[in-house]
Amino acid sequence: MKIKNLQNIVHNWIVHHGVRYFNILTNTILLSEEVGEVSRIIARNYGEQISKKNSKKKESLGEELADVLFILICLSNQTGINLEEYFMKKLKKKTIRDHQRHHENEKLK
Repeated sequence: MKIKNLQNIVHNWIVHHGVRYFNILTNTILLSEEVGEVSRIIARNYGEQISKKNSKKKESLGEELADVLFILICLSNQTGINLEEYFMKKLKKKTIRDHQRHHENEKLK
């Protein structure tokens, strides 16, 4: 699925179910919150932390990553950014800039 399609799906969901977009400040704060939830899951599942003994909630990394994506798409829609276009530009820039650098990095071998 193309990113532009995701942007349209999110916009249609907001219009039909969400009434309106939260303002940009609210969405930015929500994005920070969701990234924190992703970090907590990774710290407990892949890092050195463990879940609290009384924690009954099984958290899903996939769900939290989807929350991050949803809010990123909301912010893109609100600011008129074609996320697919910018992503492809960024990927091209990184490909040109980083290809040799990563192949020459001894830490990655």
